[in-house]
Amino acid sequence: MENRNLDKSGSEPPTILKASHVNKFFLEPVKFQVLKDISFAVKKGEFLSIVGKSGCGKSTLLYILSTMDTAYEGTLEMNGRSLTGLSQNELAAFRNEHMGFVFQFHFLLPEFTALQNVMLPGLKLGKYSAKQVEERAYEKLRMVDMHEHALKPSMKLSGGQQQRVAIARALINDPTIVMGDEPTGNLDKTNSDMVFDIFRDISHNNGQTIITVTHDQDFAAGGDRIIEMSDGHIISHGYENQV
Repeated sequence: MENRNLDKSGSEPPTILKASHVNKFFLEPVKFQVLKDISFAVKKGEFLSIVGKSGCGKSTLLYILSTMDTAYEGTLEMNGRSLTGLSQNELAAFRNEHMGFVFQFHFLLPEFTALQNVMLPGLKLGKYSAKQVEERAYEKLRMVDMHEHALKPSMKLSGGQQQRVAIARALINDPTIVMGDEPTGNLDKTNSDMVFDIFRDISHNNGQTIITVTHDQDFAAGGDRIIEMSDGHIISHGYENQV
């Protein structure tokens, strides 16, 4: 088996995300530590899954990694930039440019077409003209084989089709990292396999990093690395599974 730690040039890819000594407490109804001294790094183009039983802290960790939750101890770096302590406006701008998100439920606007839904983050970024954003949106829909449905209202699409549109939306700004929270949790096996194939393609061929929280063992096993959590701790970094 190939060493999936190496990039196409055969060299070690750079670290794209680093979490150091992250601790997280819930304060209600009583103080409770949900994340306990979490430290790990993720490489550019790596397809990483975080697994563990419900309540182990994996979704809480994902929300910290995504910068949506800033009430934690420790430090978070992405693209060599420290994100800990930045203002909410700075974090929002960083997220829109460098992160894409795919959730268990697609959160598409039902009256908007697939194309309009995909365009929204691109228009918000303001880096390209509306015409360029539209062209990029068609390109991303083509990547997930949904370009023929571009002008359909999203509410007219099947669940699997809606999730593929949501992936295209996550990709519109060419994010450094795509984060998924149970991205196949609401899908049958056929559609789950489609989502997996898309994620593997964008990580291995586009060099975009994938970090997912999942209960889908087959989905996790097909990626590059699995981090396993239990009771707020990382109990396996997954390196022993790589060849």
